[in-house]
Amino acid sequence: MELSKLKYTKGSRRHKSKTYGRGFGSGIGKTSGKGNKGQKQRKSGHVRLGFEGGQTPIYRRVPKVGFNNFNFKKNFNVVTLKQLTQLNVDKINYQILVEKRIINNNKLPVKIIGNEKLTKAFSVEANVFTKGAKKAIEDAKGTASVIKQ
Repeated sequence: MELSKLKYTKGSRRHKSKTYGRGFGSGIGKTSGKGNKGQKQRKSGHVRLGFEGGQTPIYRRVPKVGFNNFNFKKNFNVVTLKQLTQLNVDKINYQILVEKRIINNNKLPVKIIGNEKLTKAFSVEANVFTKGAKKAIEDAKGTASVIKQ
């Protein structure tokens, strides 16, 4: 046994938190470790997040530019014509798109997009079609029928 390897048994010593502001003898007297003068030295000197000492904070200085119409935004499950041609099915509807895992969210309507030449004719049922997608489906002798949700 060596003196350098002696240790206290667990729980035999209790570490007290430091006692601030109780005179020079405590080692943390006078300013209590807060430094000299200034806002942070005062008893209620802690400031809120984003406070810049009375200067206009950055979130008010930065210009708020643009328009965000998030309240009235319409979200869709977007499906491209390329995805539809890879299905190799004659009739495409909501159930087939869910089975083939092309649609992620079951609650959103389906929107068909794309402006490609189709070689195969197929009938598609969806909530919304872009002009180019509808024209491409009809040019390939297929049908694009709009369904309500």
